[in-house]
Amino acid sequence: MKTKQAAIEQKVCPLEFAVNAISGKWKIPIVWQINEGKKRPSEFLKGIGKVDRRVLNQQLKEMEQSGILSKVSFPELPPRVEYSLTPLGKELVKVLWQLNSWGELFLKENNDS
Repeated sequence: MKTKQAAIEQKVCPLEFAVNAISGKWKIPIVWQINEGKKRPSEFLKGIGKVDRRVLNQQLKEMEQSGILSKVSFPELPPRVEYSLTPLGKELVKVLWQLNSWGELFLKENNDS
């Protein structure tokens, strides 16, 4: 995965860079769920359904690396980890709500045809 600095140096299109950050089958469902508040990985597994634990952990790690999520590890037994949205992640939620509105319009247009 490219670092933020490497992407900036290569003059990547901002839209392409943003879409790559949220590409992946489970990233948008993760953001929708975490928008409700802090979540533990087991809560994502219950809420999303068919996601594999390994895939979920990879997607969470990628979103943490890109600055969308923050992770807090608690020094207790058994280990506990919680994820939450960063300020950047909260801005993404706003964009996803707009995309959701466009999706409703798109569905209506395609169902009316």
